[in-house]
Order: sequence, then C-alpha cells, then structure tokens
Amino acid sequence: MTQSKKPRVFICGIIQGSHKGIDVHGQNYRTRIRQVVEKYLPTAEVYCPVSLHPESPAYGDDKAFEVFEESVEAARESELLIAYLPEASMGSAIEMWVARRAGAKVISITPLKENWVVRYASDLILDSIEDLAWRFEDSTVEKLLQ
Repeated sequence: MTQSKKPRVFICGIIQGSHKGIDVHGQNYRTRIRQVVEKYLPTAEVYCPVSLHPESPAYGDDKAFEVFEESVEAARESELLIAYLPEASMGSAIEMWVARRAGAKVISITPLKENWVVRYASDLILDSIEDLAWRFEDSTVEKLLQ
C-alpha cells in the first residue's frame, strides 16, 4: 500500500447475533477498533455501519434491506475488513465473504478459530483487539495490505 492511497477499512462484527427481537450485543468494540485503525492508519477512510445506522435493528423491512445492501457493498469496496466475532454472526459472515471475494484483506478477532467462515474468509485470525494493535505495531497488517 502506498502512502498516498487512502485505504478503506470496514469495521464488521456482531450486532444481533442469536438474540431474538431487536436486542443487540454491546457495540463498544467498534470504538476500540476504530481507535486502533486511526492510530496506525491515520489516512484510512473507516466505514462502520452501526455509526451510520445505530437504530438499524428497529428499521422496517424496506429500510433494513437498503441498509444491509449498503453495508455489503461497502464491505465489497474495502481494502481491509476487521471482523469482531465473539460468537457467530450471519450478517458479518456475508460481509466477510463478499469482501474477501472482492480482494479485501480480512482480519477476524474471535475465539471461533474452527468456524468455516472464519477460516476461509480470514487472512489473519486474532484473539483480541489488543492483538490487533500489536499486529499493526509489528507491521503484520502493513505487510498484509501490500
């Protein structure tokens, strides 16, 4: 990756997971991931669907479908997708797969190392957001993006 290029980074991760209704998992991980990305890739354009649509689980069908398609397209257009998956997430799996198929690099932060989507869609599988910061510091992410 050249210094002049503005990389697109998609923050992906569990929102509803297996919750019924419109309950969501805590989303604080998104802020922490954004902080790591902005520290190590200060020129990055960061896309976070929850930042743009914080009330999306309560959207009606038409708006929800529009937002889902927008998110999948943003994942497809990214150079790097970072997925936070403490448990399985169907929407994240789709975004990861689409991004990977379009040539993006995918980093998963998850204990689900044996999960097929995690294994086949990820370039790097990490245990924590702290590991993500370390992989930026030791140039692993930079090398991945080259």
